[in-house]
Amino acid sequence: MRAPKFSLGQVVATPAALEVLADSDVRTALARHASGDWGELDPADTAENETSLTHGFRLLSAYTSAAGTKFWVITEADRSATTVLLPSDY
Repeated sequence: MRAPKFSLGQVVATPAALEVLADSDVRTALARHASGDWGELDPADTAENETSLTHGFRLLSAYTSAAGTKFWVITEADRSATTVLLPSDY
């Protein structure tokens, strides 16, 4: 993994995400997210994250767990908190 590009702040997860995601999936996704590996985003959303990283806006990554569950990682614009959640939680 690459070095972190930003602080995650306080890391939280929704109850639904905690119920279905393995700790290893969450830890790996958080490390990828912090290093600027945005996961399974399309090129336009990847470019938006790069702009957001530079200008201090909210960051979103999308991943799939080893069990096949799609989930998101969102870091707030002020980098105070990062949330792990399922798309249905949004």
